[in-house]
Amino acid sequence: MQPLLTTYPTAGAMVFGCMGLGGDWNVPDISADARRLSYQALDSALEQNFTLFDHADIYTRGKAEQVFGDYLALQPGLREKILIQTKCAIRFKDDEAVGRYDFSAGYIRQQVELSLRQLQCGYIDVLLLHRPDPLMDVYEVAAVLDALRQEGKIRNVGVSNFGVPQLQLLQSAMTQPILVNQLEMSLAKIDWLEQNVLTGMTEGASHFFGYGTVEYCQQHQVQIQAWGSLAQGLFTGGKAPQTPAQQQTAALVLKLAALYQCSPEAIVLGWLMRHPAGIQPVIGTTNPARIKACAEARNIQLSREHWYALYVASRGQPLP
Repeated sequence: MQPLLTTYPTAGAMVFGCMGLGGDWNVPDISADARRLSYQALDSALEQNFTLFDHADIYTRGKAEQVFGDYLALQPGLREKILIQTKCAIRFKDDEAVGRYDFSAGYIRQQVELSLRQLQCGYIDVLLLHRPDPLMDVYEVAAVLDALRQEGKIRNVGVSNFGVPQLQLLQSAMTQPILVNQLEMSLAKIDWLEQNVLTGMTEGASHFFGYGTVEYCQQHQVQIQAWGSLAQGLFTGGKAPQTPAQQQTAALVLKLAALYQCSPEAIVLGWLMRHPAGIQPVIGTTNPARIKACAEARNIQLSREHWYALYVASRGQPLP
């Protein structure tokens, strides 16, 4: 049995998100063009020294893992140079049931074994439970995760979209530490900051995030990973800003990019990475030029003043 990771040894503290690999979600097969674009994106990620790749069993309905597995098969020796994490527990609506979450032992095991086949690898570095299941039996979950680790199929465990009570409850039944928590965090999604800054104030009630989640993860060495970290290009030209606050923030991002001599993407990601929680942005783009632009975030360190300027611009009003 392999030893547990105690930290995530990833280059530049960024994660390459594989949700866009494999083509259209509504097309059952991987087309030649989708394969070419997926391989091109992976080539670019490796060229930019990404070493941690984030998957989920549902991404492009399994095609993301499949095309990644095919890519791995063409790259002898690559598997041992990278870390692969994948997620399970989201089940789509089907003929028999509504869309739901499933932390049952049988389903977790089934999906891990499916991911291993699709990824064409013998083990998963980190398995994440994708979204909290209200019917979670923590002892059942802990038992199957321990068994999968004993069998060498997974090496570590993480979660996604968990708050403090859920983290505490699951960890209480587990023999291994929860290594990762993925949360939606970006310069556009700032409730994780607002709820704490507005502690004790009426305004804070409208910024629910999961009180104390960031602090809990810091205290217990749970690595925070930020999904949606680029805010769908809202401040970097991919999507037009709508509100005055968004427009002001986008203008400031461009101004700081010129000042720091880097890409706008680097400013947006560098803002997250400046936080002492050591947030790892998950980069969802498959565009080689944007992948390169994102990688520039490793080389900048925003000043305290510029970090706050971006925060205040995004919230649309001065701090209390």
